[in-house]
This record gives sequence, C-alpha cells and structure tokens, in this order.
Amino acid sequence: MSKKYKVIGIGNAVVDVISRAEDTFLDLMGIEKGIMQLVEQERGQTLYAAMEDRVQTPGGSVANTIAGIGTLGLPTAFIGRVHDDALGRFYADAMTKEGIDFVNPPVPGGELPTSRSMIFVSPDGERSMNTYLGISSELGPEDVSEKVTGEAEIVFLEGYLFDKPKGKEAFLRAARTCHAAGGMAGIAISDPFCVERHRADFLTLIENEMDYVIGNEAEIRSLYQNDDLEADLAAVAAICPLVVCTRSGDGVTIIRNGERFDIPVEKVVPVDATGAGDQFAAGFLYGLATGVDMKTAGRMGCTAASEVIRHIGPRPEANMQALFRHTGLI
Repeated sequence: MSKKYKVIGIGNAVVDVISRAEDTFLDLMGIEKGIMQLVEQERGQTLYAAMEDRVQTPGGSVANTIAGIGTLGLPTAFIGRVHDDALGRFYADAMTKEGIDFVNPPVPGGELPTSRSMIFVSPDGERSMNTYLGISSELGPEDVSEKVTGEAEIVFLEGYLFDKPKGKEAFLRAARTCHAAGGMAGIAISDPFCVERHRADFLTLIENEMDYVIGNEAEIRSLYQNDDLEADLAAVAAICPLVVCTRSGDGVTIIRNGERFDIPVEKVVPVDATGAGDQFAAGFLYGLATGVDMKTAGRMGCTAASEVIRHIGPRPEANMQALFRHTGLI
C-alpha cells in the first residue's frame, strides 16, 4: 500500500540567520569559532542585532534534510514547533512554499519565541553557530499525529531533540506509530554532547526502536567510546541493521545487515560548510526511499553534500534531480 509521504522529519524548527563575519568580530563578541553554542534569549537578541546583511532561511538539521528530499521530488512532511510570531509564520510559510507539508500550525499564546540560530560565516567558510532554542525544544508527543506518522514510509528523527523527556516521548510515539503502519524509523545522532548526556537512553532507542542511524565520525565514536572508529562502527552495527558514518573529506562507510560499503568522496574546499551533513542525509534517504543499492545511496548523499558546501546556506540551490541524472545516479 502506498503511503502519502515518502519521508517525514521530526526536529527543531529553527530560523537560520546567516551573516559573514571576520575572526576579529567573533573575538569581539566572545563567539567561539567553528562550533554550535546554545545561547539564552537575551544573548540571542544581542547577537541578532549585531549581524549585518542578515539572510534568513528556514533551518534546523532534519528540516534541512527534508527540504533536500523535497527538492528531489518526493512527498515529505515536517513535524516541528514554532510560535505564532513573525519568525514562526515566516518559517511555516517558507516550508510550505518549498512543497513540504508543515503539519503543525504556529502555536499562539504566551509560550517561548520561535527558535533561531545566528550563524557567522568566516572568510575560510567555517561556521560559528549560536542557537536560541526557544519553542522548538518544547516539542512533545502531542505534536506527533498518528495520522501523519502512520502515512510515512520513512521517519527521520533529530538527535538534538533527545535532550528533553518530552522529546524522547515524541520520538517513541513517532517510531512506534510509523512501525505499526509498516514504515522505517531512524535517527541523526546530531551532536556528540547530546550522546554524552543520554548515552544509555540513546543506545536503548537505537537498539529497540531504530532501523537506521546516521552520524559523523565524532558522533558514532561517542556512542561506545572505544577510542577506535572500527570497533565503534562494529558495536553500533551489532544493534542496528543500517549504520551510516560520514567522515568529512575521508568518505562514507555504510554497514547494512553486516555488509560493508565504503564510498570515497571528492575533496572540495567549502564556501560554507553549513548543511553538509543534513544534505548528505537527504541524498542518502532519497536513495533509501527509492530502493537503490547502498553504494548508490551513499553516492547520492555525497553528491548532495558536495553541492551544498559550494554556496552560502544549508539547502540546495542546484536542481538536484538534474545533478543526479548528470552524475548517472538516476
């Protein structure tokens, strides 16, 4: 039976506010270069006011992935939480315009403001992210409609949301309702620090509820801490049928039901590394959803990541279907 959606994402609905900044500006503002830092509301407002030539786009890691899959022509939906304020309405409208079913309307009332991430891009392409989590981190099981997740072939969860008990409950509801209707559920690990805080729960979720897991080398290593990537990969592959590990410029390793695939990548100096992992996931999940072999799915992921790092912003600018055709992937 065919489902309404090929892929549904659940994650932080964050407005990305991007600006170019010299290293001297980062020092002046006390911004640590190259990492994602959570900031409080007041700090967020200060940084927002200090940004010049701001570019606003709908962001959030899994939301970027869903947008990438949508541009490849598959029907998608996104479950997130925004406030009924100017940024929240901007977010909902922008996702809808991209053809993504933004299933939960902006929340009215006195709750927290819509989440935003102030991203400062240095001349070397490195990004320094300062994220005010706002309302999106309040996402809970009541935001997950069984009618929606039951219509998904694949559900993709964002590890960042695992930090709160409500987020964990939302994940379980999404995974179980998707499974009950014959779908697949998986997770982007998102952040080694999130794993540090919830390692046992994370591993229980992966072993008992997840059909696939996607992470970069640091994230995969954080799960078992063997201080040996190969040992860590083997440990994760022992509890989850499909494990995907990206290693920046060093290629991708996929292990599915014990079979290993290594996909090399072309090294590209990034204009802006924002969204590389998100778009890798988009290409890979497009391949998974359309039933291609794992090597091709991995190459699709690498091609999508390679496109997004060649320009500012976390979502594709090229026609990805045309690019996949040109590279012989479809």
